[in-house]
Amino acid sequence: MHFSIIAQPVVALIAGISILLVPRLLSYIVAIYLILFGILGLVR
Repeated sequence: MHFSIIAQPVVALIAGISILLVPRLLSYIVAIYLILFGILGLVR
């Protein structure tokens, strides 16, 4: 069997848990998220 994992929900879940554990990470996580998906949007 082949399971495909969709990136955005997994990234969102990891980011949400990280923000709950360390609230100071919020700005870094949002910035990294926007940069990564911005680059992916341009490449596709």
